[in-house]
Amino acid sequence: MPVKASARHILVPTEQECLKLKKDIEGGQAFADIAKKHSKCPSGREGGALGEFTPGQMVPEFDRVVFNEAVGKVHGPVKTQFGYHLVEITSRA
Repeated sequence: MPVKASARHILVPTEQECLKLKKDIEGGQAFADIAKKHSKCPSGREGGALGEFTPGQMVPEFDRVVFNEAVGKVHGPVKTQFGYHLVEITSRA
């Protein structure tokens, strides 16, 4: 049975913007609100939610974080061909 995870993310064009938004989240702002306002990904409208997926469905840099790092924490910046991401793993089983 393959591992499944669900996550949400915020995609922005620069590492600087990514780091600033991470500080805002760590300072108490809601991840979903920041995603709706700043994310360049269509998932931003859903608060950054990507739903459930298995390894190989996302780009490798994204998979490495989602399937190896702590659940419930905000990780990043994660650089991919799309830009810079903040990733929050919401579940993994």
